[in-house]
Amino acid sequence: MLEIRPYKPEDRESVVGLWKECGLLRPSNDPFKDIARKQRAGGHLFLVGLAEGHIVAVVMAGYEGHRGWLNYVAVSPSHQKRGFGRHMIREAEARLAAEGCPKVNLQVRTTNTEAIKFYAAIGYKQDDVLSFGKRLEYDN
Repeated sequence: MLEIRPYKPEDRESVVGLWKECGLLRPSNDPFKDIARKQRAGGHLFLVGLAEGHIVAVVMAGYEGHRGWLNYVAVSPSHQKRGFGRHMIREAEARLAAEGCPKVNLQVRTTNTEAIKFYAAIGYKQDDVLSFGKRLEYDN
């Protein structure tokens, strides 16, 4: 069973630990700064999933009025293949839809073949676009 609720400040260390365990951290992004930025931007779409009282899943969703985005999606390797990822995504989608969001986007590293298979299995399709980025602030 998975309980989903909004992120709380006391979840910070557990969430960053989970992201690290799942290989989501990169030297160019300070996860603590990313959490603080999300809280300033409105953290109600930053969700954690708990099993037996422990955080085992996370999704940081957002909506800017045109598209919804999913970031930092993670499920503890010891809790994968139980439907927790699907449950987290569906909850984020429902909350985005309730805000009037018409489409959800996410980015997956091309080397993350398991995640690509997962997203395809739950109805996500590769868009015919290129993803561009430009750093406005350097964390490290």
